[in-house]
Amino acid sequence: MIRKSRGAARALKGTYLALVLAFLYLPILVMFALSFNESVSRASWTGFTLDWYVQLIHDENIIKALKVTLEVAVIATAASVVIGTLGAIGMYCMKQGWFNLMAILSNIPMTMPDMVTGVSLMLMFVFVKIPLGKGTMILAHIAFDIPYVLLSVLPRLQMMNPNIYEAALDLGCRPFQALTKAIVPEIAPGIVTGGLLAFTMSLDDFMISYFTSNTDQNLAMIVYSAARLGVKPTMYALSALMFVCILVLLLIVNRRSGLEIL
Repeated sequence: MIRKSRGAARALKGTYLALVLAFLYLPILVMFALSFNESVSRASWTGFTLDWYVQLIHDENIIKALKVTLEVAVIATAASVVIGTLGAIGMYCMKQGWFNLMAILSNIPMTMPDMVTGVSLMLMFVFVKIPLGKGTMILAHIAFDIPYVLLSVLPRLQMMNPNIYEAALDLGCRPFQALTKAIVPEIAPGIVTGGLLAFTMSLDDFMISYFTSNTDQNLAMIVYSAARLGVKPTMYALSALMFVCILVLLLIVNRRSGLEIL
């Protein structure tokens, strides 16, 4: 009787897991299949083709949006890595009470809905009379990327030997040299992981970019605009490529996180 109940429980768990995975990933698999479908219609499969990917490469709007996406993501990632790393070091040196307060404040942007963040940043730019465009989009991306860098660097600082900095000073290093030659190498894995997370979040952001830009569009905004007019097969191809890029970056982040734990 006990064996039967255990078998039923395992079967139920397996069924539940299969339903969850199907709900999450079956639409993505359908999108991949449609990106290789020769027919424009989504209702029938007429044959395998790569024409939609070829058209994607020759689409000037897509290429322009890709350049904007990469430019914004690279600049925002570089700036957020520097600011986030320095912020994490500053938080690490604070007293426990101030550290807890700053940790709560730095985690709020990660839990806040993207729409709230986008609207609030847009209102701030309008209030200080900064014209909306690529520059404001970059500033917005830096703002919401920094917490991910903080989240990645702080654990590495807490795992580090607290006497390394003083030892570097005792050996003749100046404060900046002690920071770059003693502290940064110790927390480098966290910095790289935070940078990858920031780049990933910036690469596929739509909501915040939509509210903080004007005529400059990234890939996510191009997909949204195309969906309003009717989704073309090239959008399936673009979404598939974006999914693969994000998946690869997330796998790298998880791999690095696993190595850090070990």
